[in-house]
Amino acid sequence: MTATAEPAPIRLVRDQPTLSLYGYFVVWGWLLYSFSPSVPLLVDELGVTKAQGGLHGTAFAAGAILVARLTPRLVDRYGRRATLVGASALIAVGTIVLVTGTVLAWTLSGVFILAAGGNVAVSAVQAGLSLRHGRASSAAVTEANGVGSGFGLLGPLAVGACVAAGWGWRPAVAVTAVLAIGAALLALRLPTDARDHAVAAPDAGLVGPAETGPVDAIALDAADRESAVATRWFLVAIVAAIALENATTFWSTDLIRQQTGAGAGIATAATAGLVAGMTVIRFVVGPLSLRIEPARLLAASFLVAVVGWAILWTATDTPVALTGLVIAGIGYGAQYPLSISILLSAARRSTDRAQANATLAGGAAIGVAPYVLGALADSFGAHTAFLVIPVVALMGGVAAVVGPVAARRASALRGARLLAGS
Repeated sequence: MTATAEPAPIRLVRDQPTLSLYGYFVVWGWLLYSFSPSVPLLVDELGVTKAQGGLHGTAFAAGAILVARLTPRLVDRYGRRATLVGASALIAVGTIVLVTGTVLAWTLSGVFILAAGGNVAVSAVQAGLSLRHGRASSAAVTEANGVGSGFGLLGPLAVGACVAAGWGWRPAVAVTAVLAIGAALLALRLPTDARDHAVAAPDAGLVGPAETGPVDAIALDAADRESAVATRWFLVAIVAAIALENATTFWSTDLIRQQTGAGAGIATAATAGLVAGMTVIRFVVGPLSLRIEPARLLAASFLVAVVGWAILWTATDTPVALTGLVIAGIGYGAQYPLSISILLSAARRSTDRAQANATLAGGAAIGVAPYVLGALADSFGAHTAFLVIPVVALMGGVAAVVGPVAARRASALRGARLLAGS
């Protein structure tokens, strides 16, 4: 008898290009978690309504949608390195416009420019990590997001400290421009070619083996249809994840101020609890996703998010609200990196295009969720408005359960036809 060799364990290789790509998550994490909790402060400063403040989410979305289809073309034409350096320039310019703005149109313009640069960077980096790490991509993408939220954890604390010192929120957010320049210097060390060479098998096994050999056309069409269904459900999960995170980071400060009576500085700094939960779980769930099916972890994360929301929503003092934010963060932190890594793995040979679709879907979520929650808060108060959160989480949980079923059907159809044709 011939002994069957054990398959090589999947492991994440943290090489220099990988760590350089991680730098852009530091930039993005700082921006998101320093500016988003500052929005209620900006609303008070400009004397606008919460719905108008929520338009900053719409500006984020507009920037994301603008560059969604453009990013794969930029990477193909100029390479990932040049694309990332250009994105850094946009981020720096957008930051300067935002922090010097004294009217709504000015701050919205800054956010729009920031979002365009930031989404080019994040899209190029996530696709690059997926291509480079193959079956370990869920760990790479999750860890990268963990690095970003870990560094971003300092953002709400910095805003709270600046507000307490009487400087306002702007100095803390301005740090984004400095970080963008640092990320560009790291990106200059990346290989010049646009096509990343993978260090692991590029097929994550979510939708079956690669198509080699004769395949029945009818069965392949059926498999492609199932893959398309799975992809749509994965996009729903991404939309839910992004909507939950952005709506909560934009308006949890306002909820805490209303429900607990906390001051602006303390309420803003409390948002760090959400980011802390997100950071911790990302460093746990990344390695865990190499042993447990990522989709199962994703479904569980939406359930945890509802538990955290319930604690936050019923809290009447700051420590309890902070506990709810931490638990919600544990749910939120796993959702986006797992859903995007599942989508990119299922995309097989169209990674950058799948990332573009995810950017479009995510942009829509960013544009709609904070604005809707802000408008509801204007009409009914922040407490009632936050009832939207569990509804969105339920939508994401359903997508996390149904999507993999379609993916497995597609994989089975491809595998059966490959066996029949061999």
